[in-house]
This record gives sequence, C-alpha cells and structure tokens, in this order.
Amino acid sequence: MPTPILQVEDVHKSYGRGQSRFEALKGVSFDIREGESIAIVGKSGSGKSTLMHVLALLDGPDSGRIALEGADTAGLRGARLNRIRNTTFGFVFQQFFLTGNESVLENVVLPLKIAGVSGRERKRRGMAALEQLDLADKAKNKALNLSGGQKQRAVIARALVNNPRIIFADEPTGNLDTVTGAVVEDILFSLNREHGITLIVVTHDEDLAARCDRRIVIRDGLIVDGSTNVEAAA
Repeated sequence: MPTPILQVEDVHKSYGRGQSRFEALKGVSFDIREGESIAIVGKSGSGKSTLMHVLALLDGPDSGRIALEGADTAGLRGARLNRIRNTTFGFVFQQFFLTGNESVLENVVLPLKIAGVSGRERKRRGMAALEQLDLADKAKNKALNLSGGQKQRAVIARALVNNPRIIFADEPTGNLDTVTGAVVEDILFSLNREHGITLIVVTHDEDLAARCDRRIVIRDGLIVDGSTNVEAAA
C-alpha cells in the first residue's frame, strides 16, 4: 500500500487566548491518498477552512502531525516551506485574487515568477496552462475584463502552472452562476481523473461534495464522517 500523500494525526488548532480562545480543530485524524478527490464539508465555523489551511501548510497546527508523503512537515520553515508549497500545491479560491490591471498571462505565471523561473519559460508554461483552460486567446487581456467564469478558469490555470500534485479549492464555484459553476467543476474533476492530481475541495455545496470520491464532514472542530461517496464510487 503506497504512503498517503497527506497524513493528519490528532491535529489541534486554536485561536486567541483566555476567555476568547476558540478551538477550531479538536484532534482530527485521516489520510488522503494520491489521486483522490476529497470534499471537506461543514457549516460556517465548523473548522473546515482551518483544516484546509493546515493541510496546505498555510498555517501550522498547535499539536499533532501533518505528513506530506510520509515526511513530517513540522520542521519546514522559510524558503524551504515556500518552495514545497509553491511546487506541490495549487490553489483555487472563491475570491479570484487576480490583479485586475495586469494581463491574464501575467497573473497566471505569478507562481513561476516567485519560483525564479526565466521569462521565456514562464511564458511557455503560462500559455500551455491557458491553452488547457481554453483561455489562450485572452492571454494579453487585462484580468479585470474577464467574465466571472473566465476569471475562475484563469485562477485554475495559475494553480496548474507549476504542475501541482494537489489542488486545494475553497468554495471554487461560490461566486459563479449554476451553468458556469458546472463548467468549472468539470474542469477540476477532469484534472483529478485524467491527470491524477489530488483534489481537496472545501464546500457548502452538497452536489459538488457528492462528485468527490470521499467527503470529510467536520462539526465543531471534529470529524463526524469520513465515508466514501456512493455516487462517486459507482
């Protein structure tokens, strides 16, 4: 049995001190296998966004262990942590976080710029990602001139440009209409199934969660269900 790509062991995370202290995660444990699609679901304040942040190494747990391919991530700091995050993970958020006055291509290649990739290689890989998302014709357009669906496809292209092993998607269709949201979902699941990218989705959307291989239901900082989806398994 291969080592899970992510292992979470008895992770606790709290914010604040004294009477204002809030326990966001109260000892969660589970594994994620490479190539799985996982939905993390729960009500607002349940701890699902905190869980995504610690999985993506954007925040550290107070106690417990997060392992990436069997290696404890607790000792990762500074440039080494940033490099692993930048080359292993891609991020798709509900808010697009695009720089409106820059071109679509400039927005897409930002992770490569941070990684110190040359301008020529940035353009080559950026255009390849845009081609994959049917946005190559918009490469020179300013990001602010894109529609909502085009902006989210540009965000997915940016998430893909570093060939990530894992994509984290936080409410990826939350700002989109139903039809456009379905297109974005199809893109994410095709990346998961055809390219083997592990997909971790944080969502309130039950229909989106049902498309994933497995859902992790979190309530008051505890996992109350981590079962396989019957629809996805069929």
